[in-house]
Amino acid sequence: MTETHDLSIDQRLALRTAASRLREQFNGVFGAETIELFLHSSYDQFASRSTIPNFLPLLAERFARQRLQALAKVEGHIQDGKPIVLFLCVHNAGRSQMALGLFQHLAGDGAVAWSGGSEPGYEINPSAIAAMTERGIDISKEFPKPWTQEIVQAADVVITMGCGDACPVFPGKRYLDWQLDDPAGKSVEDVRPVRDEIERRVRTLLEELNVPALH
Repeated sequence: MTETHDLSIDQRLALRTAASRLREQFNGVFGAETIELFLHSSYDQFASRSTIPNFLPLLAERFARQRLQALAKVEGHIQDGKPIVLFLCVHNAGRSQMALGLFQHLAGDGAVAWSGGSEPGYEINPSAIAAMTERGIDISKEFPKPWTQEIVQAADVVITMGCGDACPVFPGKRYLDWQLDDPAGKSVEDVRPVRDEIERRVRTLLEELNVPALH
């Protein structure tokens, strides 16, 4: 785990502020030690491959929040009945991010969606961002991230997209493998058919989950 003395003063302050926000959000669910562990381990997940160090505490906080929400679901602290869908691909930069954006756009508050990669990239595919913008969906603020055990365990449905044996398998989960072209290196024109096919599959999935599409 990253030692705090290895961080700049600004980063240490940002992490302390993030920890405070997470403690407030998960008060009565997790103790400070667990929250600190998840926050700093999340920071480490991004530190080795981030090109923008100033954003690291924010990324760490967002990822730690997702992981803590997943753990809360696994341990029975969250019982809202909302289905959780996890979209996984290799770099978490194209297909799984488009699926996440479309699912959140169409499901609204009716379901929860996360995404991850077996070998997370450095940034979201620009052509994927542009293709989604055409649908009025902004995925530019998303970021490639790994999957963790508690995130997979919390999911009801795991959608894999080309990550093969690297994708995790846990008993009791519903697994679907979506064979889709990889948008990496493709133009917006070439990515549009991939986006449209993902939307078709997401709409079908929502019907199967009995979650009404909002759009």
